[in-house]
Amino acid sequence: MPTPGKQPNTALRHTLNLLNLLVEGAPAESFTLPPGPDADLSEAEAAAMADATGIALRIRRTLSQHRRREAELAALFDTAGDLAGLRDLDAVLKAIVHRAKLLLGTDVTYLSLNDDEAGDTYMRVTDGSVSAAFQRVRLGMGEGLGGLVAESARPYTTGDYRDDPRFRHTATIDHAVAEEGLRAILGVPLRLGAQVIGVLFAADRTTRSFTPDEIALLSSLADHAAIAIDGARLLDETRTALVDLNAASRTIEAHSAAIRRAEDAHDRLTDLVLRGGDVTDVATAIGALLRGGTLIHDADGIELARAGTDPRPPSARAVAASRADGRAVPVAGTWVCAVLAGPEPLGSITLSGRADLDDADRRLFERAAVVTALLLLLRRSVAEAEDRVRGELLGDLLGGAADPAGLAGRARRLGVNLHQAHAVFVLHPEAPGPGTAPHPGSASRPRLLTAAARIAHTRKGLAGVHHGDVVLICPSETPSACAAGLANELGQALATPVTVGAAGPATGHAAFADAYAEARRCRTALRALGRSGTGASLRDLGFLGVLLGDPTDLAGYVHRTLGPLIEYDAQRGTDLVRTLTVYFDAGMNQSRARESLHVHINTVVQRLDRIGRLLGTDWQGPERALELQLALRVHRIHAAG
Repeated sequence: MPTPGKQPNTALRHTLNLLNLLVEGAPAESFTLPPGPDADLSEAEAAAMADATGIALRIRRTLSQHRRREAELAALFDTAGDLAGLRDLDAVLKAIVHRAKLLLGTDVTYLSLNDDEAGDTYMRVTDGSVSAAFQRVRLGMGEGLGGLVAESARPYTTGDYRDDPRFRHTATIDHAVAEEGLRAILGVPLRLGAQVIGVLFAADRTTRSFTPDEIALLSSLADHAAIAIDGARLLDETRTALVDLNAASRTIEAHSAAIRRAEDAHDRLTDLVLRGGDVTDVATAIGALLRGGTLIHDADGIELARAGTDPRPPSARAVAASRADGRAVPVAGTWVCAVLAGPEPLGSITLSGRADLDDADRRLFERAAVVTALLLLLRRSVAEAEDRVRGELLGDLLGGAADPAGLAGRARRLGVNLHQAHAVFVLHPEAPGPGTAPHPGSASRPRLLTAAARIAHTRKGLAGVHHGDVVLICPSETPSACAAGLANELGQALATPVTVGAAGPATGHAAFADAYAEARRCRTALRALGRSGTGASLRDLGFLGVLLGDPTDLAGYVHRTLGPLIEYDAQRGTDLVRTLTVYFDAGMNQSRARESLHVHINTVVQRLDRIGRLLGTDWQGPERALELQLALRVHRIHAAG
């Protein structure tokens, strides 16, 4: 029989001990310790103490669950706080993964995100991982545990992934998992509504089972991670929208400023035109506004003005593209804009030194083309009126009209002084030679007339059409040299040969009609002699020129042909003219000439050498020899007379 005094003390001490163990949070095995060796208990007392121990263990489990729930709730609250102060998405995701590792007590936790473009899921954050291959692994949809969670949107768990046949194993995934040493894995989806955006994992390097509470906890953390990701996305979208809004605001401000600048430039250029500015003034103003060099060409590609750049022809392809598109176009570091009056091309503007022309300056450049079109139309109207007046005056001069005082007055109002010596030029455009591309849109005679009118304005002369001929009259004392220069200048401007017949100088209105007739005969002779595309006067054609020109000018012909020999004989007392006559009479045979002159052969050679130095090296050529023989005969007749 137990001692009555000890029984209550033993039961009481056991109960107090259980309470102390609960307070201290002792492990479960501490509650199952047997009574001391001095205990003398009945079966009823032992059963009562066992019941008390069981109750204490249940209380302990309940307290442990409460503490775990409290820790989980604290972690969830901390995570919610992180989300509320979200600044760095990576930091929040790392905190969630780390809390999952602490709460579940696993070796490794990690989070993967879906890549919609690649169609797989990739590792974003890890905690506890030591394998570089594992941290870089990508899982295709349906591959491995994670791929299955991402594809099915359901949690999956395995106590030993390596030997679990439920999952589609791949060499890449199995290698990464083996290198990390993982066995038990739990994966839960990250959901945004019905959309799965990733997977949150907890894993151990030993086999184990995950409880429903652990699955629920990890799912709650996954929901928080999904909220963090969505919040970061919304925040990024908001920031992007703000950036776009600010950029749009700046664009609108810049556009408004560009419009105001373009309007101001348009007003300045228009005012310049209305105040009487010429094409050069407009080119200079455009270059100053756009900080570049400017060239303005007419519809034929002839330069009208240039400012701040070297001369260059316009790009025909670029002008055509600008005309078709209605916009300025870039070409080889420059910008070209067609100058149009409706569908009619008036010319083009080329801007150099601004390869980086922005949209605002491009629109300004295009406005400048509109103002240039206005100026060219005004110039054309004025030029057409003036050309009509000049054409009428030219027709009266060449037609031999009476009223010299009236003609002189009309010419004076146009800036032409008829009392000054003038040369008359008859111009004829030739067809381009073989293999030469014709000028775009070439209508040779109108273009030749335009070019002649431009030269007439520059040289204070007259240009127009008379009896179907393009005629130019300008001040000159040397018609021959001017004709050659005009043929070259007009040929380059029109990109086609131009034949120029010249006559003059003519002084007084009565001389112009005869000069025109002579220049016309010269133009015809040049073309007949195969000298198309050149310029000359009749005196440049030798004896043929005498026959076609004034027949009384034989002395002038002799002087032009034999003048150096005649002057040399007169100054030195030599007889080179007679020597040359005998040489030609002897059939250009030196021995026979020696016999006729009664001199030594060396003397003949020396005289002929002197003649060559005076007349030029080509004096024995067929054409030159013929001219010399004709001049010698005329000279002999004049001397005899």
